[in-house]
Amino acid sequence: MILKSIFSRTQKPNPVRTVYEAIVAQARREDLYSELAVPDSLDGRFDMIILHNDAVMCHMQAGAQADQLFARELIEELFRDMDRSLREMGVGDMGVGKRVKKMATVYYGRASAYETARAEGQQSLVAALLRNVFEGDAARTGEAERLAGYSELLHGAVGAMDRTEIRTGKLDLSGLRP
Repeated sequence: MILKSIFSRTQKPNPVRTVYEAIVAQARREDLYSELAVPDSLDGRFDMIILHNDAVMCHMQAGAQADQLFARELIEELFRDMDRSLREMGVGDMGVGKRVKKMATVYYGRASAYETARAEGQQSLVAALLRNVFEGDAARTGEAERLAGYSELLHGAVGAMDRTEIRTGKLDLSGLRP
């Protein structure tokens, strides 16, 4: 029985991984890059993962202990994936840890900035997105405004979802468009 479970080709789905994959799929939507002019680069894609993951994290962290545990597991999954991605890109073992640490600093810095900005209002969120996603390029203010509106829709959509459902791996963001 033990050997069968070890060598089985079918593995039980991991709800944390399933939710993370849904976040990444939404963060990679082409219209974010084509219509909102988010830079289609490693940094731009990471920014979109931060934006989407943050919405789920905020919702789950506001829940019960089981929801908060899920949120911790979700952030760990994100950084495991970043580690894996860096290794696939050929970053050596010595450099991976430093880069993941830098990515963690960026993630938490931006998540904190967005949380503060959301509390202060739309214009603060636009400014934070303009500064972080669009590197302060004032010519991208319109795109930052649209991204801020999308971020509010994202937080609203995720906030309306049942946390228990999310913990089972059900996170459907496919209908959400910028």
